[in-house]
Amino acid sequence: MRIWTVANQKGGVGKTTVAVSLGGLLAQRRRPTLLVDLDPHGSLTSYFGYDPETVEPTLYDLFRGGGRTPPASKMIQETSVEGLYLLPASTALATLDRQLGSRHGMGLVIRRGLNSVADRFDYTMLDCPPMLGVLMVNALAACHQLLVPVQTEFLALKGLDRMVHTLEMIQRSRSRDLPYTIVPTLYDKRTRAAIEALKDLRQRYGERVWSGAIPVDTQFREASRQGLPLTVAQPWSRGSMAFRKLLDYLQERDVAASPAVVDHE
Repeated sequence: MRIWTVANQKGGVGKTTVAVSLGGLLAQRRRPTLLVDLDPHGSLTSYFGYDPETVEPTLYDLFRGGGRTPPASKMIQETSVEGLYLLPASTALATLDRQLGSRHGMGLVIRRGLNSVADRFDYTMLDCPPMLGVLMVNALAACHQLLVPVQTEFLALKGLDRMVHTLEMIQRSRSRDLPYTIVPTLYDKRTRAAIEALKDLRQRYGERVWSGAIPVDTQFREASRQGLPLTVAQPWSRGSMAFRKLLDYLQERDVAASPAVVDHE
């Protein structure tokens, strides 16, 4: 199983859209995929019609049990897309740093939980909250590849520096490198501001930046209303075509082998 984390320490950059769209495409390509919602706001959970206030069990229960009890397999929910599954969030996740953040081993909960379901899925997508804490640390510790969505506007570019700094800290604590790809999002080629922001992003981060960009597409909103990934609801829309190119790129650069998550604790 390959684990991809979608993270940025800024909100509103399209993290959930990236996770849902890539997950939908992978499922369409007959690659069973698990979406994991680590954000207490539960946007990914709500996308598929579940209420993060009431759904049970959730990722919060996984943390309460240290990643072992109850098993992650008991928390997985079906979505509207065949081959695409969800491990939902609870609003109670917002209390984790205060309750459990200092407890030993809390940085490996996601790794342990996913290890128990590694034989069921080819891919897992982790959708992170926009702040550094026990949830993001878990997601970065468990993943094989990091995707950093960045809105093509100048304030978002400034926020990217914080995420890169966090990544450098995490890299020093890992036994292996963490490849990452910066994904330009919400790109409007009609505006000079977006064109200049994308140019600046490529100049500053070079080959770390994907060569394409996810465009502004009103169809994303309509697809979310239907509870479907845009890549399923409107497979030939501008947004879907861009995500198809992104997935091709990510799979080409991903490690050929697909090892299960291993608990090295």
